[in-house]
Amino acid sequence: MKSSLAQPVSGAAGAGARYADLPRVALTAFAPVAWGTTYIVTTELLPPGHPLFAGLLRALPAGLIALAFTRTLPRGRWWGKAAVLGVLNIGLLFPLLFLAAERLPGGVAGTLAAAQPLVVAVLAVAVLHESPSAWRLGWGLAGLGGVALVVIGPAAAFDPVGVAAGLAAAASMALGLTLTKRWGRPAGVGPTAFAGWQLTAGGVFLLPLTVLEGPPPAIGPAAALGYLWLGLCGGLIAYVLWFRGVTTLPVNSVAILTLFSPLVAAGLGALLLGQTLGPVQIAGFGICLAAIVAGQLPAPARSSRAISVSTSKGTSR
Repeated sequence: MKSSLAQPVSGAAGAGARYADLPRVALTAFAPVAWGTTYIVTTELLPPGHPLFAGLLRALPAGLIALAFTRTLPRGRWWGKAAVLGVLNIGLLFPLLFLAAERLPGGVAGTLAAAQPLVVAVLAVAVLHESPSAWRLGWGLAGLGGVALVVIGPAAAFDPVGVAAGLAAAASMALGLTLTKRWGRPAGVGPTAFAGWQLTAGGVFLLPLTVLEGPPPAIGPAAALGYLWLGLCGGLIAYVLWFRGVTTLPVNSVAILTLFSPLVAAGLGALLLGQTLGPVQIAGFGICLAAIVAGQLPAPARSSRAISVSTSKGTSR
């Protein structure tokens, strides 16, 4: 009689599935690449001292545009779920990121954000009931170390408020990502509507808080360009592609793509601000890229011999 146990996917089949995911991974990676521009746009284009206002302009207009385009609203329990996800992924995240970017060098802020894959690896066990994986934790630590090599210099400043904001941003995004994976996307709802729900919910959450920040700043041409870039590319387009990837790819594979953000921030600093990248930084780049690639691969399984032995034991009972 044939064994009722599920057979493991062969190496060729598994590799084929992974290759089929590459276009989706590339599109999803656009989001953290776009987010990596946040640091230089914030410091070079936006008026300082208004992180809540910057987060509001990044979220609410983009969300309303998505809702107007799709004409799709949440139904039933999804009103509450969309609100929770919007607060975690947008409402809390945006001002915390802007606050960290204002109070810390981009490198330090980027390194704190790079802790997110580690948090996701832990939450995947607690929330998604996945098995603990030394592979995911190991590459998450390697990626974090690589980012630190790239962006933290000897003169890095560690402002306590900025550090707390950076860590809170990483935790908020990690929890939002994990819950997005757990709840999925409602049937018949596309990624644009799904992103619109969350951007709008996050913007509505930020609206009353922005009042506490005082009068909005004067917006000149440079600031207008910065807000437009962050709202369109770093908000609407990025989140549509991000949530499409989150709901269709393994959660840990998506999480480790966020390592692109600090790499882009460091690259832009070298390209536009004259910051130099020495051998240590280049080595850090290599480690980060290796972690990103490894994060798209399945954890090494037991050898085929061990699997066949355990299968034969199970069928002989």
